[in-house]
Amino acid sequence: MTAPRVGVIGIGGHGAKNLAHVMRLHAQGRLELVAVADPRPPAPGLLPAGIPCHPDGLSLVAAESVDIVVVTTPIHTHFSIAAAAVRAGADVLLEKPTTATLAEFDELVALAHQHGSRIQVGFQSLGCHAIAAVRARVVEGAIGEVRRYAATGSWVRDERYWARARWAGKRTLDGAVVADGVLTNPLAHASATALALARACGRDDVDRIELDLYRANPIEADDTSVAVLHLTDGRRLTTAVTLAAARSLEPYVEVVGECGTFRLYYKTGVLQTLDEGGGVVAEEIFGFTGLLEDLLDARRSGGPLHAGIDQTGAFMRLVDAVVRAPAPAEISAEFVERRLDEAGVHLVVRDIETAIDEAVRMESTFSGTGAPFAVASAR
Repeated sequence: MTAPRVGVIGIGGHGAKNLAHVMRLHAQGRLELVAVADPRPPAPGLLPAGIPCHPDGLSLVAAESVDIVVVTTPIHTHFSIAAAAVRAGADVLLEKPTTATLAEFDELVALAHQHGSRIQVGFQSLGCHAIAAVRARVVEGAIGEVRRYAATGSWVRDERYWARARWAGKRTLDGAVVADGVLTNPLAHASATALALARACGRDDVDRIELDLYRANPIEADDTSVAVLHLTDGRRLTTAVTLAAARSLEPYVEVVGECGTFRLYYKTGVLQTLDEGGGVVAEEIFGFTGLLEDLLDARRSGGPLHAGIDQTGAFMRLVDAVVRAPAPAEISAEFVERRLDEAGVHLVVRDIETAIDEAVRMESTFSGTGAPFAVASAR
């Protein structure tokens, strides 16, 4: 079988990692890199000889015959590029979030079905083999009846992060929805992975969503937020996250049952089993299936994708809720500290880790738990 022809759109930032991965698979003969696209020309010697660089993704799709397009571009460009690739008959590996709006998502799903294209969304955590293991153990009753699902993440993002691009930290840009907030972009994997553990990935698996959006940084979008997703099976999934922590902690998702908990550190594949008191009684490490390799395999076998577009509908309901919500409340300066340390210059919300733990435990927003910064913001 002829190796599929691949174009890579976006080769800076995270796109550089995707390009390097594509080039490794190119060297192995599993695919053929035929073109890239980026408004900034690649450094001399970066690409194999003869590989053209187009100024943008739409130009690449129009000019090249490709079987797969790898898209790592700003959120508000996802739909137009992916739609063009699908209309051209290509499969797509699309950076998360799938699109900037639910309307774009619905249209892209319809286009993919119409043209028979596969769209894999870049939630790398959904390739973790622990997800299937946890699902199976829950069905077997290993932790008893499931009571709730949770996702947490406390990261540091310095001033350079928010200055990395015109769209960084924006809700909209030049009239287009961007939604570059903590829930929808940097810590999006938390909610997506928890939804996968809950078997609630579809668009109709979420009944309603409560949001509590805040910002410590001088941005438009949220950097410290809670989302309580009420699932159609009657259970709740609480995501509490921040980019204004004192130090970065490894994010994790949980399935909490009546007699134990499964806690998955989704970036590393570490799965812990906790007893009723929260003590760790077992720890395992699971591997990952790469999303591009998974797409290549699905093209050959016709099998399902780990992170296919249809499996991101529930997450897009969260994106839609964030987009439609009022602008995040600014956290009062009395609860925010500006620090300079090894992470750079960054803002820290006082006691945010405690507030996150409380929100997850109580399945509530920051406002509902009485977090001091939330109470002050409501005055």
